Amino acid sequence: MKATIWHNPRCSKSRQALAILEDTPGVEVEIVEYLKTPPSRADLAATYARAGIAPRDGLRKGEDIAKELGLANASDDAILDAMAQHPILIERPLVITEKGVRIGRPPEAIREIL
Repeated sequence: MKATIWHNPRCSKSRQALAILEDTPGVEVEIVEYLKTPPSRADLAATYARAGIAPRDGLRKGEDIAKELGLANASDDAILDAMAQHPILIERPLVITEKGVRIGRPPEAIREIL
Protein backbone atom coordinates (compact mmCIF):
# COMPACT_ATOMS: atom_id res chain seq x y z
CA MET A 1 0.00 0.00 0.00
CA LYS A 2 1.19 3.49 -0.80
CA ALA A 3 0.83 6.24 1.80
CA THR A 4 1.57 9.89 1.13
CA ILE A 5 2.28 12.14 4.09
CA TRP A 6 2.21 15.92 3.94
CA HIS A 7 5.07 16.31 6.37
CA ASN A 8 6.85 19.02 8.32
CA PRO A 9 10.03 17.53 9.80
CA ARG A 10 10.07 20.22 12.52
CA CYS A 11 6.69 19.05 13.88
CA SER A 12 6.71 16.29 16.52
CA LYS A 13 3.23 15.02 15.53
CA SER A 14 4.35 14.82 11.91
CA ARG A 15 7.49 12.91 12.88
CA GLN A 16 5.37 10.52 15.00
CA ALA A 17 2.97 9.89 12.12
CA LEU A 18 5.88 9.26 9.76
CA ALA A 19 7.33 6.74 12.25
CA ILE A 20 3.97 4.90 12.33
CA LEU A 21 3.97 4.74 8.53
CA GLU A 22 7.57 3.56 8.33
CA ASP A 23 6.96 0.90 11.01
CA THR A 24 3.87 -0.51 9.29
CA PRO A 25 4.74 -3.55 7.14
CA GLY A 26 3.77 -3.29 3.49
CA VAL A 27 3.47 0.51 3.44
CA GLU A 28 5.43 2.41 0.82
CA VAL A 29 5.80 5.97 2.11
CA GLU A 30 5.94 9.06 -0.07
CA ILE A 31 7.02 12.10 1.92
CA VAL A 32 5.90 15.51 0.69
CA GLU A 33 7.43 18.38 2.61
CA TYR A 34 4.46 20.60 1.92
CA LEU A 35 6.21 23.79 3.06
CA LYS A 36 8.81 23.25 0.31
CA THR A 37 6.39 21.79 -2.25
CA PRO A 38 2.94 23.15 -1.40
CA PRO A 39 -0.18 21.51 -2.77
CA SER A 40 -2.27 23.51 -5.21
CA ARG A 41 -5.60 24.97 -4.20
CA ALA A 42 -7.30 22.27 -6.28
CA ASP A 43 -5.30 19.53 -4.52
CA LEU A 44 -6.25 20.96 -1.15
CA ALA A 45 -9.94 21.10 -2.05
CA ALA A 46 -9.92 17.55 -3.43
CA THR A 47 -8.01 16.16 -0.44
CA TYR A 48 -10.33 17.72 2.13
CA ALA A 49 -13.36 16.57 0.14
CA ARG A 50 -11.99 13.03 0.08
CA ALA A 51 -11.38 13.23 3.84
CA GLY A 52 -14.97 14.36 4.32
CA ILE A 53 -13.93 17.50 6.16
CA ALA A 54 -14.29 21.21 5.53
CA PRO A 55 -11.14 23.20 4.74
CA ARG A 56 -11.52 24.98 8.09
CA ASP A 57 -11.03 21.58 9.78
CA GLY A 58 -7.61 21.40 8.13
CA LEU A 59 -6.66 24.97 9.06
CA ARG A 60 -4.00 25.80 11.64
CA LYS A 61 -6.09 28.48 13.31
CA GLY A 62 -3.39 29.42 15.82
CA GLU A 63 -0.91 30.62 13.19
CA ASP A 64 -0.34 34.38 13.22
CA ILE A 65 -1.14 34.63 9.52
CA ALA A 66 -4.52 32.95 10.10
CA LYS A 67 -5.35 35.63 12.65
CA GLU A 68 -4.02 38.44 10.44
CA LEU A 69 -6.16 37.25 7.54
CA GLY A 70 -9.25 36.86 9.74
CA LEU A 71 -9.75 33.24 8.75
CA ALA A 72 -11.72 32.27 11.87
CA ASN A 73 -14.97 33.30 10.16
CA ALA A 74 -13.84 33.05 6.54
CA SER A 75 -15.51 31.03 3.80
CA ASP A 76 -14.09 27.71 2.62
CA ASP A 77 -12.97 29.42 -0.59
CA ALA A 78 -11.06 32.09 1.34
CA ILE A 79 -9.45 29.45 3.54
CA LEU A 80 -8.35 27.39 0.53
CA ASP A 81 -6.95 30.51 -1.13
CA ALA A 82 -5.01 31.37 2.04
CA MET A 83 -3.68 27.82 2.45
CA ALA A 84 -2.49 27.74 -1.15
CA GLN A 85 -0.72 31.05 -0.63
CA HIS A 86 0.55 30.29 2.90
CA PRO A 87 1.07 26.52 3.30
CA ILE A 88 2.01 27.00 6.98
CA LEU A 89 -1.78 27.19 7.46
CA ILE A 90 -2.22 23.51 6.49
CA GLU A 91 -2.74 21.28 9.53
CA ARG A 92 -0.17 18.55 9.68
CA PRO A 93 0.48 15.76 9.29
CA LEU A 94 -1.98 14.77 6.62
CA VAL A 95 -1.84 11.17 5.34
CA ILE A 96 -3.41 9.92 2.13
CA THR A 97 -3.88 6.23 1.24
CA GLU A 98 -6.23 4.27 -1.00
CA LYS A 99 -8.42 3.82 2.09
CA GLY A 100 -8.84 7.53 2.78
CA VAL A 101 -7.35 10.71 4.20
CA ARG A 102 -6.66 11.55 7.84
CA ILE A 103 -5.08 14.41 9.70
CA GLY A 104 -2.66 12.85 12.16
CA ARG A 105 -3.86 14.61 15.28
CA PRO A 106 -3.32 12.47 17.21
CA PRO A 107 -0.80 10.60 15.05
CA GLU A 108 -2.52 7.28 15.82
CA ALA A 109 -5.57 8.47 13.82
CA ILE A 110 -3.75 7.55 10.63
CA ARG A 111 -3.96 3.84 11.54
CA GLU A 112 -7.63 3.98 10.43
CA ILE A 113 -6.52 4.21 6.80
CA LEU A 114 -3.63 1.74 6.86
